[in-house]
Amino acid sequence: MEGTLAVKTMMIVVIVALCGAVPTASPSQEELSKAQDYLSQFFSEVGVSAPSSVWRSSLESFEDTLRKMQEFFGLDLTGQLDSNTLEVMARPRCGFTDVTRYGHFDGRPKWDKTVVTYRITDYTPRLSQSDVDATIAKALKLYSDVIPLDFKRIDSATADIMILFKSRDHGDFAPFDGENGVLAHAFSPGEGNGGDTHFDEDENWTLTSAGANLFLVAAHEFGHALGLAHSQVQTALMYPTYQYVNTEGYKLPDDDREGVQAIYGIRETSAQPTTEPHPNPQPTKKPVPKPQPRPEPDPEPTPDRCSRNLIFDAATSIQRNLYFFKDGYFWKRSSSWDGITTKRIQSVWSGISKVDAAYEYNKKNTVIFFEGDHYWGIRGNTVLPGYPKPLRDFGFPPSVTKVDAAVYVSFTGRTLLFVKNKYWSYNERRGRMDRGYPKFIHTELPGIGYRVDAVFENKGYLYVSYGATQIEYHYQRRRALRTLLNYRWMDCN
Repeated sequence: MEGTLAVKTMMIVVIVALCGAVPTASPSQEELSKAQDYLSQFFSEVGVSAPSSVWRSSLESFEDTLRKMQEFFGLDLTGQLDSNTLEVMARPRCGFTDVTRYGHFDGRPKWDKTVVTYRITDYTPRLSQSDVDATIAKALKLYSDVIPLDFKRIDSATADIMILFKSRDHGDFAPFDGENGVLAHAFSPGEGNGGDTHFDEDENWTLTSAGANLFLVAAHEFGHALGLAHSQVQTALMYPTYQYVNTEGYKLPDDDREGVQAIYGIRETSAQPTTEPHPNPQPTKKPVPKPQPRPEPDPEPTPDRCSRNLIFDAATSIQRNLYFFKDGYFWKRSSSWDGITTKRIQSVWSGISKVDAAYEYNKKNTVIFFEGDHYWGIRGNTVLPGYPKPLRDFGFPPSVTKVDAAVYVSFTGRTLLFVKNKYWSYNERRGRMDRGYPKFIHTELPGIGYRVDAVFENKGYLYVSYGATQIEYHYQRRRALRTLLNYRWMDCN
């Protein structure tokens, strides 16, 4: 095993920038060629260098590998190059193959030492040197907090992990390709280039949601530098596609923590150093009792979904299932009706702690979550790049600091957005607010009332909640049909 480690661990991994999906029922020859290259690189055991003719000789092989890719990303197993599949192929991602049984590289390469050194030799002009130093240290600390491995920065000689920002050809047979292409790459643990991590200097490196967030990209690449491969858990740091999440107080997600601890073990609390006996013992003083730390407050209890006074924060359909949000949790009511599941919002959509309003625009397979004065774009369990965005980007005036409820009305192509006692109409096709809004809820939508807490569409009707009650509403006729209690959706006796 040790004799072949250098061969097995010299695997380069990269993150590729977004190219943009092209929705089409009949893929062009260019799209087909790109898909063949994608599957060959990431999902085929034929290897990256396999020519396109290998695929063209076997349609069954292409379809089988395409289904493998679709299964990995939770897509419908069509075996066809549909628009959803093309969109996933175009997402930012790391360049290491996804055909792996475990979340580790073959042979489980690791650092056989307790202190790993690193050195930054070239910096990006986009950020100050002090910001880069602090961000790199912060990204490495994610791992040293949970495994018995420490990282030491050195300023000369050769470190275990050499870090640099360079553009184009930089001497490792993997040249960068300019802005919006490859973002970074890293080598798995080993001698020579093992662990080295390179960033494309041409990228727009930032510490925010704009451009490429250095902390998130570095943390992902350092996972590879420690021996982690990719994960199929969409909220994991080591998920193949780049996704921005709020970095404030960011901790290593459970899946990544368990993966790296499987290699290096769990970091235990440092033992208190023992004290040598004093040669001239002093009279023993009565120890002063240390103040006891305040107990941690109990976590907020899971909301009672069967309470007759249940009030929703938000509600929406997502891929034909109904989601109801409350106090940092959500309930999912499956369209196939296999019961109600309860989860924390952050356990699925990392960085989002609360949802004030939500709606699904199924033509783009996108869900919008509103939280305070900003909003997020969601696809599946993934936060789309570039989010969160401020409400003003949606077309709201500065006076709007929170959206109460939202619903997409398919036959009009509009999304209704409720704020206090008024609502806006957003044209999804044009991507802008309709003129003449906002309007008063009680005059334009008679029977609903004056305020809306949550609203969703189901089987052609709108269900508009305020407080613990909701109105079943026929939007075309502007008519309230009946009044229900929110908890009736919760499968309660």
